[in-house]
Amino acid sequence: MTHDLMGVILAAGKGTRMRPFSEHWPKPILPVLGKPLMAYQLEMMQKLGIRDVVVVIGHLGHEVVRALGDGSKWGVNIKYVEQEEMLGIAHAVSRLESHVTRPFFLFLGDIFFVTENLGSMLDRFQKGKLGGVLACKREPNLEAIKRNFVVLTDANGVVHRVIEKPRHPRTDLKGCGIYLFDQAFFDAVRRTPRTAMRNEYEITDSIQIFLDDGYKVEAAEVVKADMNVSYPADLLELNLLLLAQSGKAEWVADDVKVGHGSKLVRSVAMAGADVGEGCELTECLLFPGARVPAGRVRHRSIFTADAEIRCAPGES
Repeated sequence: MTHDLMGVILAAGKGTRMRPFSEHWPKPILPVLGKPLMAYQLEMMQKLGIRDVVVVIGHLGHEVVRALGDGSKWGVNIKYVEQEEMLGIAHAVSRLESHVTRPFFLFLGDIFFVTENLGSMLDRFQKGKLGGVLACKREPNLEAIKRNFVVLTDANGVVHRVIEKPRHPRTDLKGCGIYLFDQAFFDAVRRTPRTAMRNEYEITDSIQIFLDDGYKVEAAEVVKADMNVSYPADLLELNLLLLAQSGKAEWVADDVKVGHGSKLVRSVAMAGADVGEGCELTECLLFPGARVPAGRVRHRSIFTADAEIRCAPGES
């Protein structure tokens, strides 16, 4: 691979639907099997040969810095840029122009991606002398398409239109939160207007301006799954999914304390968690430093140091 690319991860959102976690944990550093969510993205970039990564921070940005540091743990060098106002993805990208010196991969930091042949995006970008490549997925779920954006292409995968949150999707080709752009994309970002609907600067509007400017952009079906961690139950599901894929019965950090007579079944317990005596936890998630009172019997709950959020149907 090449070092001629930079990486960009957007990690500035407030994640209000993730309360109470979002009051202390920005979404991109929520714990997934003992690692911040964003660490998985940093590892993906490192495997692509990317060494320099710019992370856009905002809400609780100091926590992101504390969790990720200089990036050396994941084989990259991180530089942080602050987004003072939350005005959409394109606005966040606009903060980057003076910090990005070459073509760049752009990841949305609050999504867990499962990709296949991600490096093919770079191959197509270089060989086709493209302005950009959009990571896409064939999406059978119509509602998921309506929450994201669709990508309209010709028979060769060349993009001619992108539509944000379509009410009547004309294709099942969904755009995901991974993009590869030439630096010329910043010219389109700079001319992106605010939307009337959300009063934000949408990246899909920037992409359409980029296309209208005559730049060639292709769609690459490299995303097998994308899990947007929007609600507490999403975080539980993601941890349980990766636990199941690992083949382990449970994932318990070395320093977790488990009281006499307690059982953890298909559960994830992270560093410093403390489980009292006589507990039975099934498909539960214990944050770092979580405290579970003695005698607690739970199915599908999330525990933190000072809270419990039940995620089982019908519980609150």
